[in-house]
Amino acid sequence: MEERKYGVYICKGCGIAEAVNLEGLEKAARKSGKVPHIKSHDVLCSPEGIEFIKNDIAAEGINCFVIAACSPRVKYEEFDFPGCLAERVGLRELVAWTQEPMNEETQSLAEDYLLMGCSRIKKSDIPEAVPAEIDRSILVIGGGITGLNAALEAANFGQSVVLVEKEAELGGLAAGLYQQTPRSYPYQELEIPVVFSKIKEVLSHPKIKVLTKSEVVQTDGQPGLYDVTIKTDGKENVYKIGAVILAAGAKPYDPTKLGHLGYGASDDVVTNWEMEKLAAEGKILRPSNGKPAQKVVFIQCAGSRDPEHLPYCSAFCCNTSLKQARYVRQMNPDALAYIIYRDMRTPGQYELFYKHTQNDPGILLTKGDITGVNVADDGTLAVIAENTLLGERIKIEADLVVLATGLVPVTVDNPVLNLNYRQGPGLPDLDLFQGFADSNFICFQYETRRTGVYAAGAVRQPMDIATAMEDAAGAALKAYQCLEHTSKGIAVHPRAWDTTFPDPFMQRCTSCKRCTEECPFGAIEEDEKGTPFYKINRCRRCGTCMGACPERIVNFKDFSVDIVGSMVKALDIPDEGVRIVAFVCENDAYPAIDAAALHKLRLHPAVRFIPVRCLGSFNLVWIADALSRGIDGIMLLGCKYGDDYQCHFAKGSELANYRMSKLQETLDRLGLESERAQFFEVAISDFDRLPKMIDDFVARVEEIGPNPYKEF
Repeated sequence: MEERKYGVYICKGCGIAEAVNLEGLEKAARKSGKVPHIKSHDVLCSPEGIEFIKNDIAAEGINCFVIAACSPRVKYEEFDFPGCLAERVGLRELVAWTQEPMNEETQSLAEDYLLMGCSRIKKSDIPEAVPAEIDRSILVIGGGITGLNAALEAANFGQSVVLVEKEAELGGLAAGLYQQTPRSYPYQELEIPVVFSKIKEVLSHPKIKVLTKSEVVQTDGQPGLYDVTIKTDGKENVYKIGAVILAAGAKPYDPTKLGHLGYGASDDVVTNWEMEKLAAEGKILRPSNGKPAQKVVFIQCAGSRDPEHLPYCSAFCCNTSLKQARYVRQMNPDALAYIIYRDMRTPGQYELFYKHTQNDPGILLTKGDITGVNVADDGTLAVIAENTLLGERIKIEADLVVLATGLVPVTVDNPVLNLNYRQGPGLPDLDLFQGFADSNFICFQYETRRTGVYAAGAVRQPMDIATAMEDAAGAALKAYQCLEHTSKGIAVHPRAWDTTFPDPFMQRCTSCKRCTEECPFGAIEEDEKGTPFYKINRCRRCGTCMGACPERIVNFKDFSVDIVGSMVKALDIPDEGVRIVAFVCENDAYPAIDAAALHKLRLHPAVRFIPVRCLGSFNLVWIADALSRGIDGIMLLGCKYGDDYQCHFAKGSELANYRMSKLQETLDRLGLESERAQFFEVAISDFDRLPKMIDDFVARVEEIGPNPYKEF
């Protein structure tokens, strides 16, 4: 932007004019310097208010302005002025709705927010998207029901698809089913497996290239520009790919580990997968002697929800046993089926299927803990269960025992993708769920920590066929979105509007490797000399590299260490009372503040909130800036993290907390109480506990006393 003309527009609506002195705000804006154009309007977001700003843009040439009105999380379409740089200051939520009106502290708070907004806009610049030439093909890895549906969905969007399947035939586990559970109302009748019709559709689709007996040898590059080496019948070929859908699926849990349930002790103890093969013969016969099975016992959670085997529920097993009990009854009306469960889990409308099956008098269900499966000399099986619904120990004689075994993702011992990334060949796994692809399941399903790679189906989490098909469609949409955004030069999820990109000043880079190690998405690689460089299409603009860099050389046009530092330095520090700065994650903590404001909860007037993209972007120099200015306390408010994290950028809060732990050691050595700087986990739903959290911290800082640097 060659010539800048600054302006400030203050909205009077939504209680702002009743909460603060507008003349005082205007004086504060003038104090910031270079802002001669300051105006107020009754309702800035109204058509008249928007026209009010547009007239000044046309007549006065105003191209950089602060809009002091409502939260930047709302009205962003109304306050979008192409070619201009607009900074939003949320006086409504941060002041008018959360403070006592017309008092000195409230006025000081509003003026500080306006000063920070003016400071920020002077350091910022207009981001510009850089369109890129990309390949728009989508690679689907896995030819099971998930991969088939993902390929069809992507191809029906008009994208070219390469479908890779390691086996000679398509279909995966679903192709081994005799029948499948119903997928539509009234959820009563079993269906022919849908996978077979999907195979026909895929093989006849002109946009889908099917490669069977194939595997991915290496995936190199970045979204829109992948070079994927695929081996087919021993021959390797390189394909240009834009985005990848990992639908490699899962495999049955190894039943040989279930000897305590009789597997291996008798041929008549089989898994639910083996039961499908028995049913496909048209009669359910005992493998040991070929005689019809008159009594069949189904044991649920066989190895599942067990810390010694699989700690999770595999989601499909209960419905599968209900379905297979129907096989038993349909093929032999005189036979009986017993289902012994820990809990019956039939979510959603599958409850109708459960109730319908319960009505069959030959299907008997009871809750119980299996203590043993014994084999008599004549081959008869006896299933022993305790803690049943009646509280009794029971013994059920059976001709056939079916173990409802769960699913293990194929990626447990096989990276499948074979990524040529510094972070390794596979996707990060969820420790909690033993090998399933980490897809940020709380915030963004399908989206892995490798930008442009989307996990779907049972490789992401255990699920049934109907859910896997929906999952496939979602992943295909995400892959398509990735291609659209990458081609336009803008970020993908979660900052899907962002046209900025990291612009490091490499002359000062010391190759310390902190940015490459801490980037959650593998967007930074190193050359042969160890110097970092960006694969920019992998970058999600979280700013973690900016927070990691001790030299502070990473900047975005509208977000940098200097920009945020200047906001801290713009604050007015009183001689009396405490002043707190809170660096706030824009994804959970800042929305929680807005929600608290919406509920008219009071927030402590000593605290100034500064939103950041992610707490991963938090740089320790901001602490130094704040303390040197006389700030008494620093809060970091970020997403929750851990095995069940919800951080939008996967590792941001965790990294910030780690950095804070190192900082607190330094503060203690310098004689500054480490309690002056604290990290707090705040979910978007925690708005109701936010005021007390803040009040308690302020009270602790008041107890510690003023920052000793104030007197300097």
